[in-house]
Amino acid sequence: MDFNMKKLASDAGIFFTRAVQFTEEKFGQAEKTELDAHFESLLARADSTKNWTEKILRQTEVLLQPNPSARVEEFLYEKLDRKVPSRVTNGELLAQYMAEAASELGPTTPYGKTLIKVAEAEKHLGAAERDFIHTASINFLTPLRNFLEGDWKTISKERRLLQNRRLDLDASKARLKKAKAAEAKATTVPDFQETRPRNYILSASASALWNDEVDKAEQELRVAQTEFDRQAEVTRLLLEGISSTHVNHLRCLHEFIESQTTYYAQCYRHMLDLQKQLGRFPGTFVGTAEPASPPLSSTSPTTTAATMPMGPSVADLASPGEAALRLEEVAPPASGTRKARVLYDYEAADSSELALLADELITVYSLPGMDPDWLIGERGNKKGKVPVTYLELLS
Repeated sequence: MDFNMKKLASDAGIFFTRAVQFTEEKFGQAEKTELDAHFESLLARADSTKNWTEKILRQTEVLLQPNPSARVEEFLYEKLDRKVPSRVTNGELLAQYMAEAASELGPTTPYGKTLIKVAEAEKHLGAAERDFIHTASINFLTPLRNFLEGDWKTISKERRLLQNRRLDLDASKARLKKAKAAEAKATTVPDFQETRPRNYILSASASALWNDEVDKAEQELRVAQTEFDRQAEVTRLLLEGISSTHVNHLRCLHEFIESQTTYYAQCYRHMLDLQKQLGRFPGTFVGTAEPASPPLSSTSPTTTAATMPMGPSVADLASPGEAALRLEEVAPPASGTRKARVLYDYEAADSSELALLADELITVYSLPGMDPDWLIGERGNKKGKVPVTYLELLS
């Protein structure tokens, strides 16, 4: 292999000069060219953008994938340019376990039916989570990662080059300063014995030699200043481009919020549907685990009320075709009505239920034999079943 010894020696000399200049600056023995205040503010903003982008990127990855082992695996696949294998979400895995449990414990039992319904909801939640992770990765994580691995690497490279140009410039200034000082000393007290080698006869004086050294140093300084100014302008343009980066990240942030909003809205809708389905199962929460032959003396009023309804039951109130009529015929108890504030919007599933709006006040009461998770609600002339979980009882 051919080596350019002259270039190698030149590079080694430049590196040594920069190292000496950097060391003397650290010990306060050399002057340092300071950048203007605007340039320094651009540098500080760029560093802050890079640091916070890294933190936001890492924490978003934790949000989307809480499992650190899975994150490491995905990182290795990405570095190896291989496709990340499809991974089952926690919701989908839970749905699978619930479905298998229902199949083994009895899909026709109340518990088995409930497990099947919950498994379907968890499966939908897992699919929604998968879509959210995919969308957030493309619309939010990828632009942040591209900035760190692309634009920021370019900025860092140009900043290092600017640092080297500044060291060269300051070293040239120091060399010129020393040459001028030596020239002034040689002009004042010329010493031909020290400036001439023992075996050679020089035709020029020591001041003439130092004059040539000054001219050479001035030429090097002009070249170093030109290269420094050119590199400073290139770096400045890149740093000013951080504003465009902020605009791009702002757009990506809006897209991330939209995808997150869609995800949580889907989760809310699936859970609301599940809650309505579970509320329609007669006997799901009441009378499903009675003893085979309980003694008469152990029968409590609560058990009697739950197993032997004395008034209109929830199933009776929800009978198709008669719900509206029979609800109108139900009179509120003489005592026991209460005011309640609605916590969330609720869409009525059928004519036996009362649609609710968040923060509105309604009158509620219970009837003998009703499911404890439901109450009768009245708003003006409208009456219907309302879920207890959507209410805050006031008085």
